[in-house]
Amino acid sequence: MLEHLEGVSERRACMVLGQARSTQRRELRATDFEALVDLRVIELASQYGRYGYRRVSGLMRDEGWPVNHKRVERIWRRKGLKVPARQPKRARLWLNDGSCIRLRPERRDHVWSYDFVYAHAHDRRPLKLLTLMDEYTRECLSIDVARRLDSESVLCRLATLFIERGVPEHIRSDNGPEFTAQAVRDWLGRVGVKTLYIEPGSPWENGYIESFNGKLRDELLNGEIFFTLGEARAVIEAWRREYNHVRPHSSLNYRPPAPLAVLPAGAASATLRQPLLAAETALRLT
Repeated sequence: MLEHLEGVSERRACMVLGQARSTQRRELRATDFEALVDLRVIELASQYGRYGYRRVSGLMRDEGWPVNHKRVERIWRRKGLKVPARQPKRARLWLNDGSCIRLRPERRDHVWSYDFVYAHAHDRRPLKLLTLMDEYTRECLSIDVARRLDSESVLCRLATLFIERGVPEHIRSDNGPEFTAQAVRDWLGRVGVKTLYIEPGSPWENGYIESFNGKLRDELLNGEIFFTLGEARAVIEAWRREYNHVRPHSSLNYRPPAPLAVLPAGAASATLRQPLLAAETALRLT
């Protein structure tokens, strides 16, 4: 700025502007550490193309980098990285007494929710995904992938999870025929699970699983081409494990829903990815 002030001394110009004279002589130089931070932010933004700067800063803190979200945001904007678009807000349904219809989860295994997601393979044959999660911990309990899934498939998956994890108090879903089938309702009643069905045409009442399905589609399904059913199952299961054990969740203070407790975060994610990526590569080559 001062170089455009002809005929004015540097001392006088700095005094008028209230600026230290040293600012006109000192050249800003990025340290090696700052260059490494910039490089790591770009690497994570490239690896997780739909993560914003807050989620990337959570990943970096897990890896041991002494950064906060403000520093990552400055780098994010300086490098011109793209921040994922926010989801539109939805109004909730309310009863006459002012209470909300939706039962909020209060503890682990208090409320589970499940839903279907539809996708296509490379040959345009349909893929049907059954996603199931714990609303309190945000952990994805399972993702079943098949050409066709019905009420019997729902019962098989629930029976397996009840044996492995325990029986939840409630399970939430829409009014799809696979969930409202009499066999499913009767079986859930016998094991003591209360069913919560949302109002027709109100997907935001099942907001936890709808949000998860949106992340699944945005971060994986929209960017993958599945050539076989086996490949789809392997890649989606790898993503599910990374979602549970590695991916920072904004509602959990940017911690994963089920972090690995034995290994450090960086080592855990590498240990997790290597065999899964190897399996994915093998499936692509077959």
